Amino acid sequence: MNKLVILLVAAWTLAGAAAAAENDMRMPPAPTNALDQDSLQRGARNFVNYCLNCHTAKYMRYNRLTDLGLTEQQIKDNLMFGTDKIGETMTVAMPAADARAWFGAQPPDLSLEARVRGRDWLYNYLLSFYRDEKSASGWNNLVFPNVAMPNVLWALGGTNRLVETEFDDREKAEGAGIAAHGISAVEQAAQGKFAVRTLALESPGKLDRADYEAFVADIVNYMDYMSEPTQNERVRLGIVVLMFLVVLLGLAYWTKVEFWKDVH
Repeated sequence: MNKLVILLVAAWTLAGAAAAAENDMRMPPAPTNALDQDSLQRGARNFVNYCLNCHTAKYMRYNRLTDLGLTEQQIKDNLMFGTDKIGETMTVAMPAADARAWFGAQPPDLSLEARVRGRDWLYNYLLSFYRDEKSASGWNNLVFPNVAMPNVLWALGGTNRLVETEFDDREKAEGAGIAAHGISAVEQAAQGKFAVRTLALESPGKLDRADYEAFVADIVNYMDYMSEPTQNERVRLGIVVLMFLVVLLGLAYWTKVEFWKDVH
């Protein structure tokens, strides 16, 4: 039995290494801050306006947004469009059958997506859409190839085009990916070559690049909060506990000095 477990773990490790070798994705870290309340409020607004039209967040209730410094009246006036009850969850009125017919699959619930995918993945995913006339939606994604979701933020961020450059060896390809200073993927190409896939702006949107990246970062910051609303309270509590331990350490050291000074 132990040998079987060891073989399965080894096979899993080798498979992961092989997959990484075939497709090396470079993703910049998401510039999020879970303690930035202004960012979380903007993210909640952006999420409701651009994500909640198709996706649900059925494990998140509107009244939890009061933890972000919003009043119930502000939530009702600015963030609640599908219900008038502050205790309701974030759902959409779009039937599941219509979603499957329009997109080919029902859009996933986003309540826990940040815990499943991670902040960096979500941030780069939202930034890596590009035009692809071969896809049903007219869009494709560098991080999630052939995804059914269209780019709902294109009016703000503009449209990208895919740029593919081939190199004779992997080292040169990886160097080019690093030099791109953004999202890039290194893949095995034909005839033993390696292709670097990057994105280039084709037409600008309403926001410049810096503002658009900040807009996306706010959405991701809120999604990260939504996946675990108690995390900020846990961080604050942890800081208080550490401060208490520091004070306790000082008292313990003072007690030790007082106890042993007569002995020496």
